[in-house]
Amino acid sequence: MPLPLIIADTPLDATVSGLLEGQVEILPWSALMEPIASQVVGLYTYGHPVVDAELLNRLPSLKVVSNYGVGVDHIRLPATSERGIPVGNTPGILDGATADMGMTLLLAAARRLAEGDRYARSPQFTRYDPGYMLGREVHSSTLGIIGLGRIGQQVAKRARAFDMRIVYHNRRRNDMAETTVGATYVTFDELLAQSDFVILCCPLTDETRGLFDANAFAKMKPTAILINISRGPVVDTAALTQALQSRLIYAAGLDVTDPEPLPRNHPLLKLDNVTIAPHLGSATEQTRRQMAEISIENLLRGLRGQELLHRVV
Repeated sequence: MPLPLIIADTPLDATVSGLLEGQVEILPWSALMEPIASQVVGLYTYGHPVVDAELLNRLPSLKVVSNYGVGVDHIRLPATSERGIPVGNTPGILDGATADMGMTLLLAAARRLAEGDRYARSPQFTRYDPGYMLGREVHSSTLGIIGLGRIGQQVAKRARAFDMRIVYHNRRRNDMAETTVGATYVTFDELLAQSDFVILCCPLTDETRGLFDANAFAKMKPTAILINISRGPVVDTAALTQALQSRLIYAAGLDVTDPEPLPRNHPLLKLDNVTIAPHLGSATEQTRRQMAEISIENLLRGLRGQELLHRVV
């Protein structure tokens, strides 16, 4: 009996391939343009290409879309819902690892770690100068969290260990989270004005796309540092570049960008006051293993017509 056909949007790593071995036949993304697409029953999204109505129309036999990760802004949920196709993701697995990455970028940007690393390796570092490359203190400062969801709450727990005052802004107040992590709800403008560090933990939606534009940066402290561990398009890249170039804000730490990756000649890459990681939020061996296991289980359950472990509503 032939194995079920699925399409994966990028070459799969060894862990994912191992979990799928002998259970499905994996086709490349290019198979979407071939007649065999009509027989495909599963779609495994890994590198976040857009899954929209046009794409789904090429897959009339599709039973399930399984996403390797939490964010599904690249999947047009009305289109999958209209066709009765369940979409699975991996919530709750990567919260801690992503929060760790947020604090890593926050500390690195504040203490100019990437810049210091480059200098320490350079021929210019020949003596210690106590007045050189001074950064900003993290402890006892104010952290503003945009999006006090699962990841935002994990960030807040870590920030408390640094004696940080925590303010947050959501579409709706989270009374339970306020009590749990000791955060104070403020308006968006109040958060911008008060925060020494602003960390983005919100999903990408129509409301959050371009949320941090020139107007937002103008309301931040000139000593403030922006950290983005959500999605690149939450920040207007041109406005951020200008804010950093003109020192309208002090620095930024980015795990995501728009576009991703940035063009190799982009001016943001030439600035010393930005620390950029290549989307490493969930990139630990332990977390990625769990993500693989859950996303594969979602896929296989969908192929069998069973309820997914985690279905996006």
